[in-house]
Amino acid sequence: MNRINRRTVLKGLGGITIGLPLLEEMAGTSAVAAGAKAVPVRAFNVFFGLGIPAPLQTEGIGGVLEPLKPLRDKLLIMRKVDQVRCDVSGINAHYDGATGSFTAMPAGGEAKAGGPSIDQVVRKTFYPNGMPAGMVPTLIGGTYFRRSRVGRYLHSYNADGTVAGTMQEKPRDLFDRVFGMVSVGASGDARKQRLKRSVLDTVVDQYKFYTGANSPLGTASKARVTEHLERIREFEQRAFEMKKKLPGAPALPPRSKVAHGGPADPGGMGIDITLEELTIEWRLMADLYALAIQMDRVRFGSLTFLAAGERIRLTGDYEYGGRKVFHFDDATQHNATADKGCSHEWWHKFNEKKKNTQLRAHAHMKMREVAYFLHRLDEQKEANGRSILENSMITISTESGDGRHNDSKRELSGVFHAITGANGRFKSGIVDVGAEGLDVYNTMLSAVGAKGRLGPAKREPRHISSILA
Repeated sequence: MNRINRRTVLKGLGGITIGLPLLEEMAGTSAVAAGAKAVPVRAFNVFFGLGIPAPLQTEGIGGVLEPLKPLRDKLLIMRKVDQVRCDVSGINAHYDGATGSFTAMPAGGEAKAGGPSIDQVVRKTFYPNGMPAGMVPTLIGGTYFRRSRVGRYLHSYNADGTVAGTMQEKPRDLFDRVFGMVSVGASGDARKQRLKRSVLDTVVDQYKFYTGANSPLGTASKARVTEHLERIREFEQRAFEMKKKLPGAPALPPRSKVAHGGPADPGGMGIDITLEELTIEWRLMADLYALAIQMDRVRFGSLTFLAAGERIRLTGDYEYGGRKVFHFDDATQHNATADKGCSHEWWHKFNEKKKNTQLRAHAHMKMREVAYFLHRLDEQKEANGRSILENSMITISTESGDGRHNDSKRELSGVFHAITGANGRFKSGIVDVGAEGLDVYNTMLSAVGAKGRLGPAKREPRHISSILA
């Protein structure tokens, strides 16, 4: 059998690099095949805005956490995690708690964190000299609208607290970040040319070689390569709405109407958006991000679903599990306009003695969309028999444990956290941790073999054994 390198890639114009999937011909000798049982080290931070009030977390995997139920054997939900130490600036969780997510440190400024995020500590341990050729060092993406401080929406930071990469908030930009950009030349309308041309057009000769008569691949592997490239093409079509279409590919979604950049946050007064518009945009971003991981184009980074302090006026019917859960109509239900008519206000109005119907529906929807991304990573098994989801360290968190700004200790205590198994290192289920986020994060880092640590060097560490498998 002919052998090819695991890092074999197809290369095209404009820096385009498309990695091949894991194939039988990459296994090599028995020694190499044994090594193939090992899986890459990966660490990702998933953030969702506004949080889940701690009293609602006590309801367990039911209630607002219901969408996580199918993943309960692959996910550890950590309750009673304290981020109060992040409140030294005394503003509120939208700033301090959000920047402290995945760093457990007070913000270092409006555009900086107080230290590195957990994904970057892991990256520096295992790749101190940089990632393998052709990989994106850190991928940062998300669907969000509330802007101002960077910590609201960006959740991957270098050792000095600076952002670890450019934030991609448009599906097209995320696709280009992962697979490269097609060179369209200086003449004509570059954007129109890009929409007519696929990144796969630039690697067609290499594709023909690997699927042709002289290919080093067997029949099954040739089919995998074809399927692999068709999948890239499918998501590219969805992101760029190209004219060409692969046989059997799904219909393209309507052009996105979601605001980006300055128009996404007009003076902090919020925007009107339907649930359909929101989820179409997010799910394309989530699909593209998951594809990048599945194709081994990226192993570290962060993904955001709605920013800290998010101000949107959401409308539309919300369904889950074949039933109608709620009808969103924030402004009407608040009987208010502008920022006072946004979903943001349900968190400020939270009262543990009331039903909090609207807040519950919003939180449930957030968990549905986070679960959507996690399920994408649970679809593909790796050499050790576990899925990418099970093998990766994916940490999920938010900004607030309450939502009411009148008590910073309550607001930054009980902040929702969850983590995937990281190849068998962490438990699944629900654990009442009762510890600072800093100790939780450092325990996580130790468990995956990371050398760096978060927080002050003189601080006495506390090992949180309750989260370990």
